[in-house]
Amino acid sequence: MWGRNVYDSISKFLQFQLTVNVVAVIVAFTGACITQDSPLKAVQMLWVNLIMDTFASLALATEPPSEALLLRKPYGRNKPLISRTMMKNILGHAVYQLTIIFTLLFAALQRDQRPQNPRREERL
Repeated sequence: MWGRNVYDSISKFLQFQLTVNVVAVIVAFTGACITQDSPLKAVQMLWVNLIMDTFASLALATEPPSEALLLRKPYGRNKPLISRTMMKNILGHAVYQLTIIFTLLFAALQRDQRPQNPRREERL
């Protein structure tokens, strides 16, 4: 029971970490190519990784095993750790997160590029 629980926890952790890292790398690379400045600096990426590693590992390591794990057939030795379903989930969540992040990033860029109303600044 504990072995299957550890296997499931490792799979969930890998899925979470790969999703976060894929999104971070794509945002940094695409942002650097389009805006000529990376939205995430190296130190910020290290902090994101550190925080995500810590909280994800704590959350998944403390998940107790259930009796339902014993009803499932065991995985073989040659079964890949990242299955097709996991890869689809990683890519799907990455696309979702990238859509939101790029929408916010480019909306902020558009807002910064609009000409300011000089009358409004005088009133302040």
